[in-house]
Amino acid sequence: MANAASGMAVHDDCKLKFLELKAKRTYRFIVYKIEEEQKQVVVENVGEPARSYEDFAANLPADECRYAVYDFDFVTEENCQKSRIFFIAWSPDTARVRSKMIYASSKDRFKRELDGIQIELQATDPTEMGLDVFKSRAN
Repeated sequence: MANAASGMAVHDDCKLKFLELKAKRTYRFIVYKIEEEQKQVVVENVGEPARSYEDFAANLPADECRYAVYDFDFVTEENCQKSRIFFIAWSPDTARVRSKMIYASSKDRFKRELDGIQIELQATDPTEMGLDVFKSRAN
């Protein structure tokens, strides 16, 4: 279960919650964290479909790294309702260097576990993952 490169396992709940978001649209977002002691990625928080982008952004700590998935709904220029699943690697400048290194080295493997990610964002501060960034990347 653990990856030799980063040593991080992925808790089954991470994949199950992601599948629920993708297939059933049970959640608007999922925030994941690495439990360093257990050496695994776990679900830290989920947001119900009615939750807003602001709720999502408030779930990302200002000084700790996280992974997150956000189901972004938008309307195209042709007036079609669409959705894109974003993977966000949140790594604020104020996070510990060790934490940033662990999250960076585990990201690709973790992302591969979540089949169906459409767009990836790397963010070090909230402006790099604002709604305007989501809108421009979704089209």
